[in-house]
Amino acid sequence: MNSVDFSLYLIADVEQIKEDMPSSVKLAIDGGVKAIQLRGKNITAKELLKIGERLRHLTHIESVKLFINDRIDVAMAIQADGVHLGQNSMPVKLARETSGDRFIIGVSTHSLKEAMDAEAGGADFITVGPIFETESKLRYGSPVGLTTLADVCRKVKIPVFAIGGISIERVNSVMKEGAHGVAVISAILKAESVYDAAVNMLDELRCS
Repeated sequence: MNSVDFSLYLIADVEQIKEDMPSSVKLAIDGGVKAIQLRGKNITAKELLKIGERLRHLTHIESVKLFINDRIDVAMAIQADGVHLGQNSMPVKLARETSGDRFIIGVSTHSLKEAMDAEAGGADFITVGPIFETESKLRYGSPVGLTTLADVCRKVKIPVFAIGGISIERVNSVMKEGAHGVAVISAILKAESVYDAAVNMLDELRCS
């Protein structure tokens, strides 16, 4: 299993962050973020590759891990650190066979069964959610809540990241249930100060 040495997992979603993505990500990295997931579900592979190459250059310089959502071909092409798979992506086992042991593989889960299946398939870490109500996760239905998060954290041995409606005020509540860390989008990238939001979120994680 690959090491997951970060507690704050920033999702850079090109559909939600319309302005210059690399500039926003750079501010977050300056604030201490050590893991970035590039997500672009509704753009072409060519467009994703272009943004990914810019982020790979930036993250490589700063020793920050870069993950590509779903597109293992793009992740391999830009030599990202890993890929993040959804429930409709290729199976974890096949992703591992395709990419080799170097890749860190994360999986999005929304229930205990999905979490256990991801672990059994060889995932290095998972996200669980949405924990709270959030616009970006509406398509997944009602929030799964802290009870599901706690259950998952008890039953799996790989790192679990809480996702969905995670604000700085909610960090302590998810960490108390056993989460390894949190995954966020708007809490940082839509903040008035991306840098300050990253610094403050990391401070809260350290104290929780």
